[in-house]
Amino acid sequence: MKDYYKTLGVNKGASQDDIKKAFRKLAHEHHPDKNKNNPASSQKFKEASEAYSVLSDDKKRQQYDMFGSAGPAGAGFNGGQGGFNGAGGFGGFNPQDFGGFDFSGFQQGNGGVEFDLGDIFGEFFGGGRRRPRKGANITVDVELSFKDAIFGIEKELNVNNDKISVKIPPGIDNGQGLRVSGKGENGQGGKGDLIVRVWVNGHPSMRKEGINLVMELRIKLTTALVGGTLPVNTLDGEIELKIPAGTSHGEILRVKGKGVPYESQGSIFGTGGRRGDLLIVTHVIMPKKLSKEAQRLIDGLKVEGI
Repeated sequence: MKDYYKTLGVNKGASQDDIKKAFRKLAHEHHPDKNKNNPASSQKFKEASEAYSVLSDDKKRQQYDMFGSAGPAGAGFNGGQGGFNGAGGFGGFNPQDFGGFDFSGFQQGNGGVEFDLGDIFGEFFGGGRRRPRKGANITVDVELSFKDAIFGIEKELNVNNDKISVKIPPGIDNGQGLRVSGKGENGQGGKGDLIVRVWVNGHPSMRKEGINLVMELRIKLTTALVGGTLPVNTLDGEIELKIPAGTSHGEILRVKGKGVPYESQGSIFGTGGRRGDLLIVTHVIMPKKLSKEAQRLIDGLKVEGI
């Protein structure tokens, strides 16, 4: 005897909502459109559908609980027009050609199943009807410099002999993809999309962390002690960075507004908007050898308690 409760993975006292949820899960998992050339999965889909057609109908479920899958007087649940293997049921089911499958046996009053086909199979048929397929997507790779990835850039791509202008937004990460709708292959359901995968070249002295840029800066011990200014190359050009007296090794000096643009105000990428900061991590260079004069001066600093 078939155990319909076991087929759906529910207990005998399961509510109709639990039964429906269990069937939805199995239907999505073993749907023939998702498991082509897999007879075992198609069989599980058929068995789950059969179990649901009985357990979702209170009258049939009561008879099943009393007599089992054979039904009253051994007639089973597949006799007559509304039965499971009747003219409107699964008798003509071909797991290799789900597109021609007749779902009429699932309708209210012609099989006792009370659910919306669009709700269960919407992701496969778009509300119960097979939609024309869109064209295939096209994927292209774009290589960017670190600076262009930070500020954004407009790239002209040649796709199937068509020139397509794509705006790369500021702050895009390495490996990130952009979708341009309707720029893929032609299809009966319309054009597919263009997928632009972005690959960002590294920078020799700078890296991106969120909306900020981070770089390492080597400074002399004397500069760290007494302060000074040093030229620093940023993505915006060279600046004079002020090093405060008493700067420690690993200290972070912040240059505001020299990081990643994250709020553009209607103009071209990166201009007129808000930006993160440039964070400069100091590395104090300790001398490995000292001259006699340097040693004498340092000994003097010891006397001063420094």
